[in-house]
Amino acid sequence: MSPTTSTPAVTGQTRPAKKKDRTHWLYIMVIIAVVSGATIGLVAPELGIALKPLGTAFIALIKMIIAPIIFCTIVLGVGSVAKAATVGKVGGLAMLYFLCMATLALIIGLVVGNIIHPGTGLQLKPYEAAGGGDDNATVVFLLSLIPGDIPVLPTLVLALLVGFALQSMGKAGEPVLTGIRNVQAVVFKLMMMIMWAAPVGAFGAIAAVVGATGWAAIGSMAVLMGAFYLTCALFIVIVLGGLLKIVTGLNIFRLMKYLAREYLLIFSTSSSESALPRLLAKMEHAGVSKPVVGITVPTGYSFNLDGTAIYLTMAALFVSSAMGMPMDLGQQISLLVFMIIASKGAAGVTGAGLATLAAGLQAHRPELLDGMGVIVGIDKFMSEARALTNFTGNAVATLLIGTWTKEIDLGQARAALDGSSPFDELSLDPEAHGGAGETDGESTGASADAAEAGAGVTTSAGATTSAGTPAGSDTSVGATSGESATALSRT
Repeated sequence: MSPTTSTPAVTGQTRPAKKKDRTHWLYIMVIIAVVSGATIGLVAPELGIALKPLGTAFIALIKMIIAPIIFCTIVLGVGSVAKAATVGKVGGLAMLYFLCMATLALIIGLVVGNIIHPGTGLQLKPYEAAGGGDDNATVVFLLSLIPGDIPVLPTLVLALLVGFALQSMGKAGEPVLTGIRNVQAVVFKLMMMIMWAAPVGAFGAIAAVVGATGWAAIGSMAVLMGAFYLTCALFIVIVLGGLLKIVTGLNIFRLMKYLAREYLLIFSTSSSESALPRLLAKMEHAGVSKPVVGITVPTGYSFNLDGTAIYLTMAALFVSSAMGMPMDLGQQISLLVFMIIASKGAAGVTGAGLATLAAGLQAHRPELLDGMGVIVGIDKFMSEARALTNFTGNAVATLLIGTWTKEIDLGQARAALDGSSPFDELSLDPEAHGGAGETDGESTGASADAAEAGAGVTTSAGATTSAGTPAGSDTSVGATSGESATALSRT
């Protein structure tokens, strides 16, 4: 009866309970599985080799989900590119820059992989060749229960054709795109379920590899991880830092210091998605206009994955060398072209990068897929470097595009980076920063489902154009910033 009892129902906004992010438990379990598998492989090699079917089954599950992921992400990606381009100069320039940087990152990964030749000497063998024998009939039966994989290249071509066809249909194609987006949400949820089996797969794969090759396997994995971390560091300092200095005159190390808190957040979560709202706010504080930030950052989270691109090519070369089946130059070039397109499917869900790697191998050298078990074991150890490189690439891209479009206050940028104009943490408050702050506490929780739904750039660009407001208006950018948390790039 009291008037005060009805007030919360009318004016208060009841927020749903936040979902707890449990992915850190997956990370811990993978570490335990890798250490345990390596120990068993060293202490009891025969037992380790006998555990190989666990890794084989996990790779079969990954193969099962490749085609649906590629189809959904490419169809939606084609629509995203077209819609991002309609935003105008900023969207078109961003997409061109992202394409160039992704190609460069893939090339760098190939060059480094050909220099260090990771995995050489391991001589991994497919399960059938390694195990064999009549006593594996039960294992063969159990593995046969996992659905077979669908050819990747025909799926990719079909996805491109469907994407362009839907784009040409305009408004009439929107219901179909919405349906595909819903299917993608289911596919990504299934992918997350499969990734929770990663510790078991990693345990069996690492145990088998170490059991067969001893310390050589551990050394090869250490070389790959070290080379990958070093390559990412050099890419940030030399490539991104050089571009930033030439175009804007800003220092990459000062930018990294400016983003230090975000780096710590990313390193602790192994995902750049957790720092998305903060990057939106900090780029605006650094003098970049809201339209540029609202378009470039969410678009980059789906299309500017420099660290993931380096990982894809280096990991592919590692697997081919470990299997004793190195790729020739022609195969490497065709793999590069495939990865340029398919890497757009590496955004949106944990483990999609692993699925994209499997897709590239399946499309070019299907016999190499059995060597991916080793990558499963060390993939989590390289996820931090991927996430940090992707995040830095998006920050640099925002500053570069702001400069090229003359939508940046370089004086404010220098002041922000050298600390004379410190960032106000209160600006992340929902009332002080539109929708960006609102998603801060939910980016790894309640918004995860939206991220897995693949809203990505389509959502952000669509919000800018469908509202009928100019790209430069605060209204359009507020919508973009508020919804951009759905364009999360999990590594």
